[in-house]
Amino acid sequence: MATLQLIWLLLIGVLIIGYAILDGFDLGVGCWHLCARKGAERSRFMRAIEPFWDGNEVWLLTGGGALFAAFPPVYATVFSGFYLALMLVLVGLIFRAVSIEFRNRVADPRWVAAWDFAFAAGSVLPSLLYAVAVGNLLRGLTLNAAGDYTGGFFALLNPYALLFGIAGLAMIALHGALYLAVKTDGETQARVRVWAARAWTVYLPLFLAAAGWTAACYLRGGVVLPVALAVAALAALALLRRFNGRGEDLKAFLASCAGIALVLLAVVAALFPNLVVASNDAALSLTIYNSSSSRLTLVTMLVIALLGMPVVIGYTVFIHRVFKGKV
Repeated sequence: MATLQLIWLLLIGVLIIGYAILDGFDLGVGCWHLCARKGAERSRFMRAIEPFWDGNEVWLLTGGGALFAAFPPVYATVFSGFYLALMLVLVGLIFRAVSIEFRNRVADPRWVAAWDFAFAAGSVLPSLLYAVAVGNLLRGLTLNAAGDYTGGFFALLNPYALLFGIAGLAMIALHGALYLAVKTDGETQARVRVWAARAWTVYLPLFLAAAGWTAACYLRGGVVLPVALAVAALAALALLRRFNGRGEDLKAFLASCAGIALVLLAVVAALFPNLVVASNDAALSLTIYNSSSSRLTLVTMLVIALLGMPVVIGYTVFIHRVFKGKV
């Protein structure tokens, strides 16, 4: 049983990391959208993600479904405790999706400007709130005996979680700028490389501050693995800056992908074996062992996952190969 629980933790981790990397560059492009020059350049930014954004969000849906199937009490606690925040995330994602489809339907500058703003806001808001949620999971939530979150919405907007939110937004913006450097050329490419360098300058101190605060206050279990993963993420960040400075855009983007994966692995390592930490009483924490589904459910869903995951991964690889190259 413990082996199945660990396998499901790994599978959900893969789905979340896949979503953060893939939809992360979509969100990151949106973060820069209003910085682009009006007209052709903004259209070019949207064309860079149009073939991919809806497929990338499959990773989020699959991750949520996997969490519901494998660890239903965790799903219930997180989705009820973060209810208002998740509604804001959904509003942002909906406006982002609609703006991609509606922006060019009417040749009116006011129409286009309104959807440009919706696209940018719908990218910034989820990027910020996802990271705030991660910060709160590391900090811990006040839970009752039934596993329900007993704090309010504004308790989630604590300084530690907000630091994570701003750092996460900077990370996503950096990721998006590097993706744009891969997909564009000429003057636009030169400009987004500068944006990436500036985002790196903002992200680095935020990353160090968040990592230091976490190490000082919120490492409840093993220390070596999360610290090692954070150091590896810092090394990926250094490589990213070097590659971006040299104009090696694909290498810089891949270093960003590695950095995001390492940061999320460090978060999992810092939480393990917990999934939701009860800050008021450690005995109330939800772990992979006390909050998993039955053995039959885990086995059945694992078979389905082993059939479905290759399809998702294969589609992702296929669509990126078909639409590779510059916009």
